[in-house]
Amino acid sequence: MPADRGMRVRKATVHDAADIAEVHVRSWQAAYRGLISQHYLDGLDPVRHRSRWSASLAEARWPRAGTLVTELDDRIVGFAMLCPTRDEDLDPASFGEIAAFYLDPGVWGRGIGRRLMAAALAHLAEGGYPRAALWVLDTNRRARRFYEATGWHRDQAVKVDDSRGFPITEIRYRRELDDPGRRER
Repeated sequence: MPADRGMRVRKATVHDAADIAEVHVRSWQAAYRGLISQHYLDGLDPVRHRSRWSASLAEARWPRAGTLVTELDDRIVGFAMLCPTRDEDLDPASFGEIAAFYLDPGVWGRGIGRRLMAAALAHLAEGGYPRAALWVLDTNRRARRFYEATGWHRDQAVKVDDSRGFPITEIRYRRELDDPGRRER
């Protein structure tokens, strides 16, 4: 199905924090059901995430770091958080990172994720990054299929995050970015 015509991608502002927190929680609760602790998912509350999102959005440093939102008919339905890589084994001058990429479950499968991904990759390239990386839950097959379909390739890096009281195993994906200057030559 083609992406919706009433959709647009734009840079997020601090005023978007509550809507991003809502999408973040709904997406986790749907995408990770059966993959991580249901008790943890049931306890997620967007109100508790607002202040973190407000702080993060206030710290945007375009063109190298910031958050994009996808709106559908003037309602935020997705976001992509971009930054220099946080991985010690990658050069933050050369690798941008998609630190978070989530869509409201109600818009999955409509092409909106592909448009958001294209915008995120273009912004990373415009920020001067020749390559990008992201982390994904190893058992999240839906997300892994999406990333692979949009040009990402798994590397060998694996990490286990137990900061939530249970282990989450993530694997890293990478890809080369288009050079926006190369298209103009």
